[in-house]
Amino acid sequence: MNPLLHAARPLLADFLSTLVFVVLIALKVDVVWAVAAAAGVGLGQVALLKLRGAPVAALQWLSLALVLVSGAASLFTHDPRFVMAKPSVVYLIVSAAMLQRGWMLRYMPPVAAGHAEDVMIAFGYVWAGLMALSAAANLVVAVAWPHHWAAFMAVFPLASKAGLFGVQYLTTHRIVRRRIRSAGPAQTKLSAAEA
Repeated sequence: MNPLLHAARPLLADFLSTLVFVVLIALKVDVVWAVAAAAGVGLGQVALLKLRGAPVAALQWLSLALVLVSGAASLFTHDPRFVMAKPSVVYLIVSAAMLQRGWMLRYMPPVAAGHAEDVMIAFGYVWAGLMALSAAANLVVAVAWPHHWAAFMAVFPLASKAGLFGVQYLTTHRIVRRRIRSAGPAQTKLSAAEA
C-alpha cells in the first residue's frame, strides 16, 4: 500500500463522524439530523471495530464524543457566537489529546518502522501546536470578524492541516530514506523484506 494512503486512512477513520457533522452543517442540514447522522456513523464505526475485536483509538472515541457533546449544545443554544466558537473548543480538546507522546506512531507505514519513531513523535507535538493555533485563530475571527468566519472556516482548517500533512510526509519520507541508506545493505534488504 502507498505510504501516503497508509497514513491518511486511519486519520480519516478517526475523524469520520466529525467530518460528517461538519459537512452536514455546512450544507445547512437541520442540526438534529446532522447530529443523528454523525452519531450514527461514529457509533457504527465503534460497533464494527468491537465486533472485529479491534481496538478503538483514543482519537476515534474523542471524535464521537465531540459530535455528541457539540451537537447537544447546538440543540440547546441557538446563539451563532456559540456555533462559531465551538470549533475552538474542539481544536483545544484535540490539541490536548495530541500531546500524548507517540500518538502518531500508529500512522507510520511499516517500511518506516525502526527508522522514524523520533520524527513521528516530534510531529505529534507539532500537530498539537497547530490545533492550538487553529483554536486561537478561530476564536479571534469569530469574535472580531464574524462576517468573515464562514470563509475562514472554509479555507484555513483544511489548508493548514493539508499543508502540515504534506510537510510531515515529505520530511519523514526523506529522513527514512536517508536512514535506511546509511544503515547499510543488510538493513536495507531487511527493511525491503518487511515492506
